[in-house]
Amino acid sequence: MNIWIFNHHALTPDMSGGTRHYDFAKELIKRGHSVTIVASSFHYSKYKEMKDYKNKEYLCEKIDGVDFIWIKTPPYFGNGISRVKNMISYTYKVLKYIPKLNLSKPDVIVGSSVHLFTVWAAYKLSNKYKTPFIMEVRDLWPQTLIDMGISKWHPFIILLGWVEKYLYKKADKIISNLPYAYDYIGKFVKKEKFIWISNGVDLSNIKYIPKEKNKKFVISYTGAIGVANNLQILLKAALKLKDNKSIFFRIVGEGAEKERLKAFVKENNLSNVSIENSVPKNEVTNILQNSDVLYFNLKDSPVFNYGISSNKLFDYMASGRVVIFSTKARNNPIKDANAGYSIAPDDVDILEKTILEAYNLPQDERSIIGKNIRRYVEDNYSIEVLVDKFEKLLESEIRNNNA
Repeated sequence: MNIWIFNHHALTPDMSGGTRHYDFAKELIKRGHSVTIVASSFHYSKYKEMKDYKNKEYLCEKIDGVDFIWIKTPPYFGNGISRVKNMISYTYKVLKYIPKLNLSKPDVIVGSSVHLFTVWAAYKLSNKYKTPFIMEVRDLWPQTLIDMGISKWHPFIILLGWVEKYLYKKADKIISNLPYAYDYIGKFVKKEKFIWISNGVDLSNIKYIPKEKNKKFVISYTGAIGVANNLQILLKAALKLKDNKSIFFRIVGEGAEKERLKAFVKENNLSNVSIENSVPKNEVTNILQNSDVLYFNLKDSPVFNYGISSNKLFDYMASGRVVIFSTKARNNPIKDANAGYSIAPDDVDILEKTILEAYNLPQDERSIIGKNIRRYVEDNYSIEVLVDKFEKLLESEIRNNNA
């Protein structure tokens, strides 16, 4: 198969963030397929350009066998009108330049949200090349924006709602990484059109190495530092535990709340906390392996009624460390693994108690918990397992299209 994937925010391991389509593409190439990913290299959380275009509007690169086409888009910060301009720029340039590159005709085209204009561009190109069109829904736009407090009568929300329904109708199949997304998407399409393919982890990048007991008991968080992650709770737990010189907290990442967290650390003179810059995905493993406990937290929100599918969580699980899952989501891989700790979000006292419980466990008991978590992610969320489903879906749609 020759597969084209349009994902505005696709990343490679030398950038920090999720690498779903890069990981899928590498595995598909191992199986004899060819994959082209069309993305923008303006980083969605660092708010910085990751490539040097010079005077060009796009760049073509082959990275680990995967063909990347990077589209130059204007910079933005936050979620205002400049971000919308960035989205429109990507969509416009995809439709303008991709047909001019003399690429081999695709057998199937995948258009992946976050935003729906990417998916629109993928649909338009699927018509041009007469290929199956697969819509991948990673965020339920506009419902996610409504759940975050934007009025459903806002003109932009109304536009997104129209585009969403139109694309659901036109898609040959709809993928979502959210396990319960069909509860929402099912308002518009029949069950047969929908398939759940979770995010997951490339286990070859995160080897399981047993944790040796050190003088410091390290609790780490890696990833976005935004309002939804509510890391203030972790710092408040660190404040309550600051007299225990053996427990140390690491927060590694970028986001709008980072400076506020740094200010809290400074104001409270927390010598037991380190707030660090993000690192490329291929360096995250060292942080995970040097930790005793990994912390996963999201504020309670209606957004999570359809479940979560966090790359970060699967990386945590693959490292074979104890995970504290502090999220009121509809699904809970840590509970499913029958290991780790599942607690209510945003409760400092419960978090402190859980940290102390993990701290007081003998090392061999923490190792057993970590091994169980690792085994569960191997069986259910490895890239090989997920690509089995993805490959089967694409091949089926190509056969139907050629019949």
